[in-house]
Amino acid sequence: MPCTTLLVGKKATFDGSTMIARNEDSGGTGFAPKKFIVVKPEDQPRQYVSVISKVKIDLPDDPMRYTAMPNADPSEGNWSAAGVNTAGVSMTATETLTTNERVLSGDPFEKGGIGEEDIVTLVLPYIRSAREGVERLGMLLETYGTYEMNGIAFSDLDEVWWLETIGGHHWIARRVPDDCYAVAPNYFNLDEFDLEDALGEQKEHMASADLKEFIAENHLDLSFEGDPFDARQAFGSHSDADHVYNTPRSWYIERYFNNHTYFWDGPHADFTPRSDDIPFCMAPERKVTVEDVKYVLSAHYQGTTYDPYASSSEPLHKGELRPIGINRNNFLSLTQIRPDKPEPIRILEWVTMGSNVFNAFVPFYANVDKTPEYFANTTVKVTTESFYWANRIIAAMADASYAKCKAHIERYQLAVQAEGWKIIKETDKQFEALKHKTNATAIRMQEKANERIAAMVREKTDDLLDKVLRERSNQMKNAYARADA
Repeated sequence: MPCTTLLVGKKATFDGSTMIARNEDSGGTGFAPKKFIVVKPEDQPRQYVSVISKVKIDLPDDPMRYTAMPNADPSEGNWSAAGVNTAGVSMTATETLTTNERVLSGDPFEKGGIGEEDIVTLVLPYIRSAREGVERLGMLLETYGTYEMNGIAFSDLDEVWWLETIGGHHWIARRVPDDCYAVAPNYFNLDEFDLEDALGEQKEHMASADLKEFIAENHLDLSFEGDPFDARQAFGSHSDADHVYNTPRSWYIERYFNNHTYFWDGPHADFTPRSDDIPFCMAPERKVTVEDVKYVLSAHYQGTTYDPYASSSEPLHKGELRPIGINRNNFLSLTQIRPDKPEPIRILEWVTMGSNVFNAFVPFYANVDKTPEYFANTTVKVTTESFYWANRIIAAMADASYAKCKAHIERYQLAVQAEGWKIIKETDKQFEALKHKTNATAIRMQEKANERIAAMVREKTDDLLDKVLRERSNQMKNAYARADA
């Protein structure tokens, strides 16, 4: 499934949080309505059965509660997608990746294995650190195999890890450096990789135990003697499609965070939208904010000749590259694990749904037993009673009149995100002022704050819908200048 992932280490963020964020995008011309819910231990299956692959897996009897972003239509499986558990561990799964023929000839996909549909449900309720997430998923991949290439992110208070699958049963994972961010579109992303660490002390790298033998047997290492091992060259794709679909997204995001570090434009650019060697991670030129994450994961190449909405774009390049903020965005979520807050209120899960160009980022506390109905009630029925569908309707109308609607969208985004922050800060202070800070008290306070935020968002979303509808109605083709008098 097409997606874009952004990971940020704790020393690279504005408040010392670890942050992992991902767009889930539908493939082709379809859409997958999503909802934001809490899965309680009693609702977690003890034997999991995949809808797609039919694999059956017995699960531990002590799952934790966790948030999730499953499909509203369960006919194709659960697709829990992203969430946070009660141990304070977050994951997002998955980023669909690419590979090459040499990998698949040595380790073909496992038709009856696990895939994106399954991974969050199989892993998140049972892990107590980001590293444990890598270990558990690695074990599942080696045991059951997978029928597709995927990238999966894990985070806790201190660490961010990124795992990428290799063929049907192999995998590698790397800890994102604390002072860096990392970008992952839909191709194999890990570049320089320390195999000795991965197969030894595992301080910053991990991998399936027989990876070195697998590489040698299939002649996958394309690095010359003495050069660092390049995992992207060994395990990834090198297709023309990558240069319009994948590499441009890395180019734009890293251009944003490191605009002065390299030349990104012109005939002497260090990296262009078609560069295969854009680094997986970099130290940003300044600290990264939540608002930065929303901006780049909503991007449509603003300020370049590739912007599909710019009136000045060259016709040759306009719409040439696959945008990050695309019509097929299902949702965007970001987990922010804040080190300066008490543990019961530490984690925020920022959520939005529909096409990111036209929606707003909404913060919710993650340590809760339920989520607001406006975000949890999505069904396959189109209705403005649902945050997902309201945003989908707004985007479809505003896209056709971007210049006229842009100001309304920008004011909406600013108002929702500012008011959301305000409610979070007020609730943080209320909890910190309590003399007896129990987890039960924290849960109730956070649920109340989440309901306040949802009510605010619904009011502002309805208002935006009204404004966009008026703009589009006034531009209908059957309009006529003379009015009845």
